[in-house]
Amino acid sequence: METRIFKLNEIDQAAQAIKDGQLVAFPTETVYGLGADATNEAAVKNVYLAKGRPSDNPLIVHVASIEMVERYAAEIPNSARQLMKAFWPGSLTIILKIKPGSLSKTVTGGLETVAFRYPDCQPTLDLILKAGVPIVGPSANTSGKPSPTTAQHVFHDLNGKIFGILDNGPTRVGVESTVLDLSTPQPAILRPGAVTKAQIESVIGSIDLDQHHVGTNETPKAPGMKYRHYAPGVPVAIVDPQTNWQSVNAWIEEQPSKVGVMAEKQILDAFSWPDNAVIYSLGEDVSDASSHLFAGLRFFDDQKDVASILVQGLDATGLGAAYMNRLNKSAGGKHFEVPVK
Repeated sequence: METRIFKLNEIDQAAQAIKDGQLVAFPTETVYGLGADATNEAAVKNVYLAKGRPSDNPLIVHVASIEMVERYAAEIPNSARQLMKAFWPGSLTIILKIKPGSLSKTVTGGLETVAFRYPDCQPTLDLILKAGVPIVGPSANTSGKPSPTTAQHVFHDLNGKIFGILDNGPTRVGVESTVLDLSTPQPAILRPGAVTKAQIESVIGSIDLDQHHVGTNETPKAPGMKYRHYAPGVPVAIVDPQTNWQSVNAWIEEQPSKVGVMAEKQILDAFSWPDNAVIYSLGEDVSDASSHLFAGLRFFDDQKDVASILVQGLDATGLGAAYMNRLNKSAGGKHFEVPVK
């Protein structure tokens, strides 16, 4: 079975597929998600199977109204309502305690909490409303690979494994949502995204940035905390902001194979690159870089003669924190070091 591509005028048909227990990938402003009826345990289990996703990695539940959250959350604290008013619809996921038995533990990864998001993408809000149920939505890719920012990326990974894909063109933000845990007394960001720590603190006051390592036998409260993510098929290394790119250029010229280079336009334009350098522009600024990061990594996955990828590191502030979080995971923490001669 070849996966079907739904056009925007076919949302009714995509919603019916969700009602029927099928898997339909959907667009958001961040990345494409792999959708299934969050109240249908068999369908949710198929999400894990299609992605090859570990069963203790919880799923985000996408909603189209705060009333949908109220059906499943044990309570919605005032801080959550303030943030919903400020940032929903948008790139903020909020973890709340769940009403016992209201959603399957397949959704929650066995936890007593659930992560909710109200995406800023009208076609997907229409999909949820027409389906009449909240929709789970991990990134619509093979587990561990770079997240998809186009319908074509989803088709590449999951053709034949899912029923359909709702195509809304390229996503705007390009990195997954900020995940904020409000199920504990002290709010904490578990995954940085486009909604920054400073923005959240301007609404509800001081919050933590949770950077603890999730143990082997520990269930993560949010996606992306435990398992290897965002990795293409060849090694990735981060070129730190203080690194001299002239030395990077010289190193590439000495390599026996092709090297991928992902950097902002001003860096790419500053040099004459050797013939074995394969260039991918991250655009003009951190916003461009974030939206192009996963697409660039996927581009190099299709370049079979590229043996390694060097990616420009940015200051980990504001949106740069989300960019560097994903890049660090993609690179496995590896940084480019200028060889000493």
